[in-house]
Amino acid sequence: MKIYTKKGDSGNTGLIGGTRVPKSSLRIEAYGTIDELNSWIGVMRDQEIDAEFKPQLIEIQDRLFTIGSSLASDPEKSNMKIPDLLESDIEQLEKWMDDMDSLLPEMRFFVLPGGNQSVSFCHVARCVCRRAERIIVDLHAHEFVAEIVMKYINRLSDYLFVLSRKISQDLNVEEQPWKPRM
Repeated sequence: MKIYTKKGDSGNTGLIGGTRVPKSSLRIEAYGTIDELNSWIGVMRDQEIDAEFKPQLIEIQDRLFTIGSSLASDPEKSNMKIPDLLESDIEQLEKWMDDMDSLLPEMRFFVLPGGNQSVSFCHVARCVCRRAERIIVDLHAHEFVAEIVMKYINRLSDYLFVLSRKISQDLNVEEQPWKPRM
């Protein structure tokens, strides 16, 4: 099977279910941004981070493929069975956050992203996750998107923030507080 089909040369692509849509459609933007997020999570996995986080990131990447499949499906025409996103997936993110948070100092200020490449990549992934969330919310206003998708992506951005703080702590990187100029 060849990777190229030539069907997208005119600027359209197919959803699961056969519907053709412009590559600029909100649905394509949504799952394209999820794909971008998945790639940034892969970059994070390749960093010098505590080994306990790598299986978590792999599991998150798997869930992002599930979300991408959901977003790539025509909600009215697709009969294809795609993997399920479960409430327990969200609960798992919350557990990981609670575990990390119990080891971190209390937040007393906004944190400027940076301090170490691993921390910076985590913040980039968090920002891409927030962009994905905004696009998905916009798509949901016009077409069907499962509520659990929006909930998972919202919780994932929180997880990425807490992970950035934990990586900072593990690498002895001082969190740089934002000090507003008044």
